[in-house]
Amino acid sequence: MPNDGGHLLLTNEEKEEFLEKEPQAKSFIHPLISAKEFLNNQKRWCLWLLDAEPSKINQSTEVKKRVRLVKEKREKSTREATKKLAATPGFFGEIRQPQNSYILVPRHSSERRKYIPLGFLSPEYIVSDSCLAIDNARLYHFGLLTSLMHMAWVKTVCGRLESRYRYSNEIVYNNYPWPKAPSDKQVAAVEAAAQGVLDARAKYPDSSLADLYDPLTMPPDLVKAHNALDKAVDKCYRGAAFTSETQRLEYLFGLYSEYTKPLIKPEIKGRKKT
Repeated sequence: MPNDGGHLLLTNEEKEEFLEKEPQAKSFIHPLISAKEFLNNQKRWCLWLLDAEPSKINQSTEVKKRVRLVKEKREKSTREATKKLAATPGFFGEIRQPQNSYILVPRHSSERRKYIPLGFLSPEYIVSDSCLAIDNARLYHFGLLTSLMHMAWVKTVCGRLESRYRYSNEIVYNNYPWPKAPSDKQVAAVEAAAQGVLDARAKYPDSSLADLYDPLTMPPDLVKAHNALDKAVDKCYRGAAFTSETQRLEYLFGLYSEYTKPLIKPEIKGRKKT
């Protein structure tokens, strides 16, 4: 969460103007990914100074100008917590940026989509507070969460904003029943199929994820890649194929009950009075 009055953020045009004035500041500018930019193939940028050398910041007039404006904005706030942030004006107000490859989950996504489009990103992409981030992720985790199995769970337990999916870490992700003990072969198959989904997306660089996952315009090769991924994920749960969403839910809630049973203390009945 920037809490910066917009001074640490840059549009595509502002970024170009900024670098024309100070090309040496390029290392300070990172792509900022919010749900809107991620789903609609739009670009936005931010000044990311978390690991920057103070001496290099001091050499950049434009960076210092923006940092000074952040400091002034925070000092004028009526909120005490924001005023305290004026002590570190070059940093976002709240930082939970992953340090490794991570899965990006838009907090809200259209209910028309068969799958919520997720991202598999490296840490130089700064994730905005309109998204959730799952750190230390592998392609296996991306594949599981980009499957019909996970979507059956999402559609049943997630909140809604109007009719759109409202994904949450506490209700959806933390309670999702992952496969018990998939073999190395099964994990490798999911990872290969997950890469297939990413490769199919990459064939359409001019199309947004909103375009690619629209039920009316989803490309056949992306549909095929997702079908292959669904089959690979299903095999991590059981050998027999799932033929309906109801079957998936019955299996998932059975697994959930199995996982949570040891956490439920047995009821202690008191002695009956005579």
